[in-house]
Amino acid sequence: METRIDRFGSVREDKIKQLKELIAESNNIVFLGGAGVSTESGIPDFRSGAGIYNTESGTKYRPIDIIAHDFFIEHPEDFYDFYKRKLIYPDARPNKAHKALVRLERQGKLKAIITQNIDNLHQEAGSKCVIELHGSVFRNYCMDCGKKFNIEYIAAQEGVPHCDRCGGIVRPDIVLYEENLEHENVDNAIKAVKKCDLMIIAGTSLTVYPAATFAQFLKHDRIVIINKSSTYMDLKALLTIHDNVGDVLDKCVPKRVSRKNSVSKSSSKKTTARKTASNTTTAKKETAKADSKTSSKKAPAKKPSAAASKKPASSKAKKDESKS
Repeated sequence: METRIDRFGSVREDKIKQLKELIAESNNIVFLGGAGVSTESGIPDFRSGAGIYNTESGTKYRPIDIIAHDFFIEHPEDFYDFYKRKLIYPDARPNKAHKALVRLERQGKLKAIITQNIDNLHQEAGSKCVIELHGSVFRNYCMDCGKKFNIEYIAAQEGVPHCDRCGGIVRPDIVLYEENLEHENVDNAIKAVKKCDLMIIAGTSLTVYPAATFAQFLKHDRIVIINKSSTYMDLKALLTIHDNVGDVLDKCVPKRVSRKNSVSKSSSKKTTARKTASNTTTAKKETAKADSKTSSKKAPAKKPSAAASKKPASSKAKKDESKS
């Protein structure tokens, strides 16, 4: 929950300023996001007061029970009735949080987005380095023949969607309760966390595993929490901001790289190039001087000795001497 100190404007501004500074001095940022990242796009979260788990499912079953593997296998009709009403939002669009992360990635600072969301909004916004821990509702496949289907096909089918090739049940490519996450995605997420110099955790209650444990792989305490409610990591984090994810990130991530920094970088590159060229020229001159000195110090060629200078007698002269 929002703390009393967070209500003071000056404190909020100080925290925003601090996050700006942390982002500016970091070059390998990892972002871990949950449902709270997409609520500003009109997609409800799960655990808040108005979240999916705390509202009526429209069936006789609890929402948390419906999105489980065994339930899907045993009651596909009830699963899809709930799924189409509560979990797919094909018209949702990226919000300020998604767009700010795209800017951060294009500036070369953000190296990975680890998301627990299944809405594809990071990719739609333009992010490239996205690790989807729980899959995506935009990918679907036949459980019998493996044929792939898009979200429009699922939404257009009445009741349980079936494959138009073999008739098998089509299921969303998402991780349900009782199912394991893709090992490759988990491994890639942990590798990214281990290498980062700043970890921003936003829009998540940090109660879903294994994502809730990723911060333990950090070798430092440079963690920022942006969430409306408190998490178990709040006291361990370097900075905690209880606010909307989109508002905070939009303020903290520059809309564009400042011209001053660009000029500075360009000047730095030119200076380095000049220094390199100068050093190369100097090195060539010194090498030439060294070669000149070496050649001047060489010993003079020896004059041939008197014995060596005498020409050997011709074969004709030798014959005349033998006749006499």
